[in-house]
Amino acid sequence: MNFVECHEEPIHIPGHIQSFGYLIGIDTISHSITFLSQNIKDIFTVENVEQLFGKKITDFPESFQNIIASEIYNSLDSFTKRENETYFDKITINHTEYHFSIFRSGKNIFLEFEKVLANPNKRISNKYDNFYIIGDEQELWEQLLGTLSKIVNYDRMMVYKFMMDGSGKVIAEKRDDHMESYLGLHYPESDIPRQARELYIKKRKRIFSNVYSEPVPVLSKSTEPVDLTFTATRAMSPIHGQYIKNSGASSSFSVSIIIDNYLWGLVTCQNSEPKHIDLEDRVQAGIFTALASNAYSSFKSKKELNYRLELTEISSQLKSEFLKHNSLFDSLVENKTEIRNLPEADGLAIVSGENIVTDGFVPDNKLIKRIISWAHENTDEIIYSNRSFLKEYGETLQLNEKSAGIIIYFVEKSKNEMLIWFRKEFDEHINWAGNPEKKVSVFSQNGEEKQIISPRTSFRLFTENIRGNSKRWNSRNIAAVQAVRDLILETSHKNYITIKRLNDELKKVNEELDSFSYTISHDLGTPLTVMKLNAQMLLKSLTDGSEKSKSKINSIIEEIDTMAEMMHDVLQLSRAKHSEIQLENIKTFKTIQKISENAKITFESPESEIIIKDCPDVLADKTMLHQVFLNIINNAVKYSSQSEHPKVEIEGRESGDTVVYRISDNGIGIPEEEKYKMFKIFNRMDNAKKFKGNGVGLSIVHRIMKRIGGNVDYVSNKEGTSFILTFKKP
Repeated sequence: MNFVECHEEPIHIPGHIQSFGYLIGIDTISHSITFLSQNIKDIFTVENVEQLFGKKITDFPESFQNIIASEIYNSLDSFTKRENETYFDKITINHTEYHFSIFRSGKNIFLEFEKVLANPNKRISNKYDNFYIIGDEQELWEQLLGTLSKIVNYDRMMVYKFMMDGSGKVIAEKRDDHMESYLGLHYPESDIPRQARELYIKKRKRIFSNVYSEPVPVLSKSTEPVDLTFTATRAMSPIHGQYIKNSGASSSFSVSIIIDNYLWGLVTCQNSEPKHIDLEDRVQAGIFTALASNAYSSFKSKKELNYRLELTEISSQLKSEFLKHNSLFDSLVENKTEIRNLPEADGLAIVSGENIVTDGFVPDNKLIKRIISWAHENTDEIIYSNRSFLKEYGETLQLNEKSAGIIIYFVEKSKNEMLIWFRKEFDEHINWAGNPEKKVSVFSQNGEEKQIISPRTSFRLFTENIRGNSKRWNSRNIAAVQAVRDLILETSHKNYITIKRLNDELKKVNEELDSFSYTISHDLGTPLTVMKLNAQMLLKSLTDGSEKSKSKINSIIEEIDTMAEMMHDVLQLSRAKHSEIQLENIKTFKTIQKISENAKITFESPESEIIIKDCPDVLADKTMLHQVFLNIINNAVKYSSQSEHPKVEIEGRESGDTVVYRISDNGIGIPEEEKYKMFKIFNRMDNAKKFKGNGVGLSIVHRIMKRIGGNVDYVSNKEGTSFILTFKKP
């Protein structure tokens, strides 16, 4: 025995039509009869319906004279140009007037018939545009029900709105006094499952005149079931039929409310007694529903336009405030309350790197940091929203009621810059029309027994308390966040243009300075050499001179050497920026070994212990690499030379796509308060001034490492310093 879930039920191919209708299907090309309802013999003079298959209607002029003579049948091609578009006419069969409908679907043309019913109680106004003058949503739908009641007049008439999760809610109602009210009640998604909602978009008017009448079989020679999606007479599914019976109704009628091409809701009507609505009245009900739907869409568009104008005005004011500050973070912090209020949030967290600034009703920083980590790992969306964040992640992230709903906007994910809006937990109660009871029952369809989930039998009020949610973030709230995003992008762009202009000017100045430093360093070398030679000659000529004169000349020579060294270093710094580089695979051991030996001699520290461990190859420029190791190793030997047991350790290791060298010493260390000026030119630490140097070496290293695609960093304490050089792996 087959088991059928509600959402799997093939409701478009029931194999039957309702007893109020009659159906004939003909082939689109040959016009031969391909299927028909068993009851056509009740209105057409046909002894044996089986003899009709494969023949044309025109082959039986006595039986189908009224069809053949009709305008629609005589113009089949023009009336069936577009698929699933229905045309209507009236014909008389045996002195009784029938509605005759025709449409093409797939390979067949459908001919439908139903009796014309007079409606003496119908009273409608000629004023069709009254929906457009209503400025209130609730009043609009109540006006629609009032208008429809003058046409169809069921015991209970409701406007049923679909929620985002597929469930529905009764938002307007018109009922007889003896009927229980369903206004405000919610219905689960399973009441109108997915495939039913799809059919409501395709076939917008649906009537079940009598759920207790026996459906009429559709006969066909083909084994392929007939798709009855667009027929007005399609039989109801067994599950839906049982649902209507359980609700206490015998007849139902519905019209789809389509807003912006999606199924927004339904006008749904129920009657305790069987009731059939004439085709013309059903069409008219559809027209009025479409008018009300268009009026609602227009009403919503006006409200949305007004909101957008307000949002634009607020954004314009914020933009002026943003441009008063030099950094985005300052702009956000100074306007945090306005930014929090834009999407109607309870709280806001502004995150930039390690900094967190909050406003309003927010969780503590520890919890915010957990949310930040979660966001980096779990979402790639620029704007992420969730009104059930507490419900879904409360236990995992140890959340509280302050973070039930969140919106996260990543300003720049790589820099950990984001905005997080918070909404507190909302004490939510939903009144359902009955507590769904899932029971399995058996029904027969096309001679085959199937099991189905039986629809619930109780529609009594059932209240559900829902925890872990905030109030729903609506489209306006998301639009407000998008406005903040656009504001940030626009002001950042303006700041970018300003910064780019300043950078261009700074670049020119730097180029001029570098050119100047290169020229000075190069051109002053000759006169300094002449000065030094003259001083040395003068010193030699003072054979009988006083020691005081000799001391002064020696001081001059030393200062000349210092000046020459400084100019040499400045020249190297300039070359580090402008000289051509050629990256290649370089072996480092011999270079490091030679520099280490020379450093001990240069700084007169023969007792320095230099330990050279693994030295993997690196990708670098040969000349520049020598400069880097020369400066770092020289510093390590120099600043540890006065230790009791001077020691330098050099080790390289591979790390993924990089090679990391660590040069450690047990020297004087770098004071914490002076670390910010480590790589600035001509800056020396206070504790290093007793050592010879000019503060250029580390600037050279920093510039070279950037040029070859590497990095330089360090760690330091009272026990010494470790410089960390990161190279690209060959």
